[in-house]
Amino acid sequence: MMENIPLTLALLNLFLPLISFIILIFFGKKLGSYAHWVSLALIGLMLCITGSLFVNIFHLSETPILSTSIQWFTTGSFTVELGFLINNVAVIMLFVVALISSLVHLYSVGYMKGDPRYSRYFAYLGIFTFSMNGIVLADSLIMMYIFWELVGLSSYLLIGFWFEKDSAADACKKAFLTNRVGDIGMFIGIMILFFAIGTFQIDGLIEGVRNGAFTDNMTLLTIAGILVFMGAVGKSAQFPLHIWLPDAMEGPTPVSALIHAATMVAAGVYMVVRIFPILTPDALEIIAYVGGITAIMAAIIAVTQNDIKRVLAYSTVSQLGYMIMALGVGAYQAGFFHLTTHAMFKACLFLCSGSVIHAMHHALNEIKDHDTDSQDMRNMGGLKDKMPITFWAMLFATLAISGVPFFSGFLSKDAVLAGTLSYYNLHHGWTIFLPLAGFSAALITAFYMFRLIFLTFFGKPANDKVYSHINESPIQMTFPLILLAGLSFALFFTIPFSLNPLDSHGWFTNAVPMIENVAGLDMHEVEEGIHHAHYSAMGISLVVATIGIFLAVLFYLLKKVDANKVAGVANKLRLYNLSLNKFYIDEIYNLIIYKPFLALSWLCSKIDWDIYDKIFINGWGWLTIKLSDKSGEFDYNWLDQKVVDGFGKITQYVGNNLKLTQNGVVQNYLLGGMLGVLLLIVLIQQF
Repeated sequence: MMENIPLTLALLNLFLPLISFIILIFFGKKLGSYAHWVSLALIGLMLCITGSLFVNIFHLSETPILSTSIQWFTTGSFTVELGFLINNVAVIMLFVVALISSLVHLYSVGYMKGDPRYSRYFAYLGIFTFSMNGIVLADSLIMMYIFWELVGLSSYLLIGFWFEKDSAADACKKAFLTNRVGDIGMFIGIMILFFAIGTFQIDGLIEGVRNGAFTDNMTLLTIAGILVFMGAVGKSAQFPLHIWLPDAMEGPTPVSALIHAATMVAAGVYMVVRIFPILTPDALEIIAYVGGITAIMAAIIAVTQNDIKRVLAYSTVSQLGYMIMALGVGAYQAGFFHLTTHAMFKACLFLCSGSVIHAMHHALNEIKDHDTDSQDMRNMGGLKDKMPITFWAMLFATLAISGVPFFSGFLSKDAVLAGTLSYYNLHHGWTIFLPLAGFSAALITAFYMFRLIFLTFFGKPANDKVYSHINESPIQMTFPLILLAGLSFALFFTIPFSLNPLDSHGWFTNAVPMIENVAGLDMHEVEEGIHHAHYSAMGISLVVATIGIFLAVLFYLLKKVDANKVAGVANKLRLYNLSLNKFYIDEIYNLIIYKPFLALSWLCSKIDWDIYDKIFINGWGWLTIKLSDKSGEFDYNWLDQKVVDGFGKITQYVGNNLKLTQNGVVQNYLLGGMLGVLLLIVLIQQF
């Protein structure tokens, strides 16, 4: 019975956000400005439950697995079950989701104050959190897919929350449709695995692969793995389906923190972690290159962005590329580790940016300036003294994402980069791209993040009037910043095994050991290679991070180098505009996909209206009308007037003449009767 308690708590943890959604969606208007108390109470209880799971179930020496399932339906010999599973990986992910979601809820109380759809906002947060918990706890791919789509729906509602703005409405549609592309591939991959092995259960699929279900056709397993991975390409914003994530910034900033830190974008990485043992070396190689391309490309784009949220958005895309690349090179542990550390410091960065935007927005409203962009870093400057809590929290999170020692990002990033070095040492050739992409992205990340810090918090204020009205955010908004900034330190992940902030061995690495028996991959060789590459990766990482920070200091703090002149030179080489315009990927899609499909839809419309409707449908209508006219004319003029009326006239004439014979003389009646009988006798004799 005691063994079922954790499972019961996990299921309660799952449904508490759903209860919040149901209450607020039906009774939110009546609750008004007090709606957040319902949401905070239930989400806070969820965090407490998750914390208890983290403490009581999370045995560092072993990996407990608890599961429950029910039969959904049976078709022939196939039985489909839906259920939930808890292991160390799921508990960590649950805790991350619960923590970030709780802090976002608390932060939103101050940020969304006065919004006309205040209660609905918290309702949407509830259904989003419920969906993410469902993905984490799902024990089968079909169950995961159900919640996967529910996450897509709830993110659509949150991104387009301010749907009055055309940009927000377009952004939520773009996110929804782009993710559908990846989800279609994911569904096909799931079906291939199901029909090959006969189950949707993740453990059953892993066991089936290990028992040789694809021994004779590893190519099919590779294809299935890549197709399932397409779902992660969409959700985790990997190239070429990354285009939706920066536009998702149109939603409220707390939503950006929730989507970009621990929830929606992390879902793809988490899914790959769950199915990792069934991925073939060929599939993993493709995954690694997709991650590497995403990491370096998004980092380059972030350098030229001036919108503070867009910089962080492309930073998220780049860091997700790191995670995916780590999984692709076999560094399973490092990929999931970076997901966990990234959730903390990236949520902090987004909430800090929200604090800055909130302060700028109120300051601009005070001076009745409705034209200045409150998110453009060029309109800020000098905010360090006005917003000290926000500044220090954002600085600590920036140090973490830049991979500076003593911060969590240093540990997880180095583990990822060590994985890329190990992969190159084992395979050589073109795989050199992966460590080059990883280290280059690390350098660029340090540069653009400190560019953000210097443009926002240092230097002279861009507008003295705005600056005079800048104030620190309220406690509901600053408390999450302080907590997340604290969780950005490496010490949080090394205790209790080590107090050395440069030692990556801690509770996380002990709880999530390297996986064995991966399809066609020698994980012992991978682990050994990562171990040998660790110090090399650490050294190179420190060098590139230092270079990136130093360049940012020269350009934006000391201003020894004119950034505009460098941009001009880069523009002559057509590099600056390439980054500023996001490698023209949206334009390319517009040229090769959107316009052809619009043209095709126009052609189909023309065929449908001008040919099918006007000629075929309307033609049949015209013919029917003409035939009915002729039919009516024939019916009236011939059948009615000639035939029917003719018979009537004949009948009338005969009747009138027969009437003359009825004169009342009995003798005439008898004579007529006798004549009739005689006529009948004659006829009978004739025939």
